[in-house]
Amino acid sequence: MKNQRILGHFNESAELKIKASAVLAEPIAQAAELMFAALSHGNKILACGNGGSAADCQHFAAELVGRFERERLSLPAIALTTDTSILTAIGNDYGYREIFSKQVQAFGQSGDILLAISTSGNSANVIAAIEAAQEREMRVVALTGGGGGEIAKLLTEIDVHICVPHDRTARIQEVHLLAIHCLCDGIDVALFGGDVND
Repeated sequence: MKNQRILGHFNESAELKIKASAVLAEPIAQAAELMFAALSHGNKILACGNGGSAADCQHFAAELVGRFERERLSLPAIALTTDTSILTAIGNDYGYREIFSKQVQAFGQSGDILLAISTSGNSANVIAAIEAAQEREMRVVALTGGGGGEIAKLLTEIDVHICVPHDRTARIQEVHLLAIHCLCDGIDVALFGGDVND
């Protein structure tokens, strides 16, 4: 691989992050406030996604249950992507579309948040999870890309859509990770105040 190709990846990623910051700062702030409100009232955050987005769900949950950048009490977040017995049982008995929605029905309660991640916005099982969450009076924070796909059509005025303005999956995922770190930081600051170095 030539260095120029590698530099191209870095440059495209950096340019997108600068461009996206102007578009995404407000919805990320709204999502952090929504998550803070839920957590401060004793609710939890459930997260779902496929592939790289599944890894992002697990990353997010780990930052809340463990820590982000400061020592604090653990916060309740569950990645719906991790229990292989649940995933394979539901996938086998009901179909792959239901692997997250069944868990939302089991674990989700009114006031909880669903973090739904899909780079295309068209993942059928994430869509089913959103529908299940809305039925349970949960709020949804959706991380998508491009035009937001079918997920954009499902969201209501009480949900938050963080849609990366790009069509390349790798670039969308890179911005999703940055957005997740912003959410974690926003939650910490809202819950505990100040800067990590204060």
